Amino acid sequence: MKKRKIVKPTRQQAEDAVKTLMAFVGEDVKRPGVLETPKRVVKAYEDWFAGYNEDPKEVLKKTFDELEGYDEIIMLRDIRIESHCEHHIAPFIGSAHVAYLPNKRVVGISKLARITRIYMKRMQIQEKLTAQIANCIQEVLKPKGVAVVVEAQHQCMTTRGVGTPGISMVTSQLLGKFRTDASTRREFYSMINQGSILKKN
Repeated sequence: MKKRKIVKPTRQQAEDAVKTLMAFVGEDVKRPGVLETPKRVVKAYEDWFAGYNEDPKEVLKKTFDELEGYDEIIMLRDIRIESHCEHHIAPFIGSAHVAYLPNKRVVGISKLARITRIYMKRMQIQEKLTAQIANCIQEVLKPKGVAVVVEAQHQCMTTRGVGTPGISMVTSQLLGKFRTDASTRREFYSMINQGSILKKN
C-alpha cells in the first residue's frame, strides 16, 4: 500500500486548533490561567507522538554476531508503555515483555526498549502496537522466533464511556518457534510470570 503524503500544519494552526477545542468544551480561552495552554499542549504532543519522526528498523541494524553458541531466549521484561489510543487520543499505560530467539546475531538490549518506545509514541491501538514491535524485530533481525506481550490500562475506558477502572487489556504476538514450539512458548510465559531473577537473589 502506497503511503499517503501528510501535509503537516504549522505550529500556529495547531495552537489555534487547541483553542477551538477548549472553547468547544466551554472554557474561556482568554482567561489568564489558560493563555499559555495551547502552546503547552502542542509541545506535549511533540513529545507524546515523537515516534512519527523515527524509523525503528534503523535502530536494529547494528548487531553483534559473537555469541559463543548462545541460542536461548533473550528477553527484556517490564518495558514501560505510555501510548495513546487512536480512537480517542486517550492514554493507555502498562508494560511490555519482548523476547526473541537469536539466529547467529543479537542486538543491544537497549534497542528493544527503544523500538518499543518509538512505536508507542504514535496514535494506535494496543493490538497494532504489539504486532508492530514483533514484526519489526522479525523483519530486521530474522531470528528463530519473536514473542511480545503487552498489558495496559486504557483511560478511554476507565475515565469515560463505561467508566470501569482497574481492568487491564493483554495482547500477544508470537512468531516463529514461539508460535510453533509449545515448550519454547511455555518457557517464554514462565519467564514473564516467575519474576526477575535479580529480585529473588
